[in-house]
Amino acid sequence: MQVIWLIIIGAAAGFIATRLMKIEADLITTIAIGVLGALVGGLVLRILLAVTGWAAGFIGAILGAMLLIWLWQTYGPKR
Repeated sequence: MQVIWLIIIGAAAGFIATRLMKIEADLITTIAIGVLGALVGGLVLRILLAVTGWAAGFIGAILGAMLLIWLWQTYGPKR
């Protein structure tokens, strides 16, 4: 059941992060960005700030997804 929540939270976080960073991505990429962002941002935020709960995880997921987008734009393949 937690995997389903991770996908749902990841999809929402990925959607918000891609809109904030003005990135056009397909649904699968948006979900992947959000899920990876949820893992990275959620864990880092919970560890550094010792904050628990779904709100901290959601905010961390958005921040993590935005970090991944920035890293991809900065260090990823150039078009």
